[in-house]
Amino acid sequence: MALLKVVSGEKPREIAARVLQRRASGHFVEGLLEQELAQTRISAADRGLCQELVYGVVRWRATLDWLIGRKTGDRTQKPLLQDLLRLGLYQIFWLDRIPNHAAVFETVEMAKRSGLGQQSGFVNALLRGYLREFDATKEQLASLKSSQPALGYSHPEWLVARWQMRWGAEKTSQLLSWNNTPAKTYARVNTLKTDPGKLLAQWREENVEYDFVRDDWFEEGLVFELKAHPSLSELPSLKQGLFYIQDPSTLLSVHALAPAPGDHILDLCAAPGGKTTYMAQCIGNQGELWAHDTTSDRIKLIEENCARLGVTCATAVIPSGLETLQAASFDRVLVDAPCSNTGVMRRRIDLRWRIRVEEIARLRRTQSGLIRQAARLLKYRGRLVYSTCSLEPEENHELIQTFLGEEPTFMLESERELLPFNDQVDGAYVASLKKG
Repeated sequence: MALLKVVSGEKPREIAARVLQRRASGHFVEGLLEQELAQTRISAADRGLCQELVYGVVRWRATLDWLIGRKTGDRTQKPLLQDLLRLGLYQIFWLDRIPNHAAVFETVEMAKRSGLGQQSGFVNALLRGYLREFDATKEQLASLKSSQPALGYSHPEWLVARWQMRWGAEKTSQLLSWNNTPAKTYARVNTLKTDPGKLLAQWREENVEYDFVRDDWFEEGLVFELKAHPSLSELPSLKQGLFYIQDPSTLLSVHALAPAPGDHILDLCAAPGGKTTYMAQCIGNQGELWAHDTTSDRIKLIEENCARLGVTCATAVIPSGLETLQAASFDRVLVDAPCSNTGVMRRRIDLRWRIRVEEIARLRRTQSGLIRQAARLLKYRGRLVYSTCSLEPEENHELIQTFLGEEPTFMLESERELLPFNDQVDGAYVASLKKG
């Protein structure tokens, strides 16, 4: 496969094309983009454009391929050529700030530089053909959203059909649109090191623009939307551990767990540590918190975040560490289970093209094992909270009902689902169970 080579003075489009080519390696596109940008010196504006191009092309892949197929008789193109056509069409039909003639010119030049000079005329003809049909094509793209929503919103057909069966056409369309919208950045104030007033004052000095966020499962002044800011990796307030990047939906499970000072708590699937550090914050570091995960890399993430945020009551443990524990060891256990992630699809850019329907059943078996492990470790009259960022009933309500049917010593205290089209946050499911 032809590859674009790294050259000095690279443009965002060239970096984007190389990231898109590397997706064939099986790595997540977010990580690939981060690697490429770390090796490249470009302006903040160009970094933003590069991310927009990569994420946009991946999100809208099905619709972009439909556009290409209409002009090529659905003939298969070389992978690099297909990516270049996708990039050109994405700029023409989705990016208003880039002049169409510039999108065509740059795409043709990229084809020449990447060893596809013989196809440059074909690229030019296809893209210019769409310029002549621009208004009519925009109308067709809009009508696809109602006539063929999976194609119009660029999602797998099986997933769209499943959601339509559950919520109907209108709410499903709202969810599909949400998934295609860039995710907002939220910050949770770390009260172990600061308070909202002091943090906001420092943000103003650091040129961070923010807005207040309010919901019924966390206190006012805890969460803020970051509207504009310098690079987070260079922000002193982040390095100092004064806040943690975290979607508001992820706080619901800790709210349901209601940790109290002095509790002995287990966070069963803890990495990277957002819920662990929030629990430590809720109890003021007064208690014993075990943060479990499966690999040394994930344990390292937990430890790094705990250290940065000033968490002193948490101990990170791998599975063998749990095997030594006696039954009924913990007052509270949180099972934030690995799941299909369908509630956070707008953050997991290429998830829609990776997920398969059979994976839901496989994940449910894992989730069932985890909740049973948690049940063994929970004390009598203790609280177990099960949560996912999935929207699928098999991983959520149905799993809990099965568990309750098999474990009569447990009762359901509360159950709540957050839906993006209702709650304007990432999707989440949380069930609180009482033992005894």
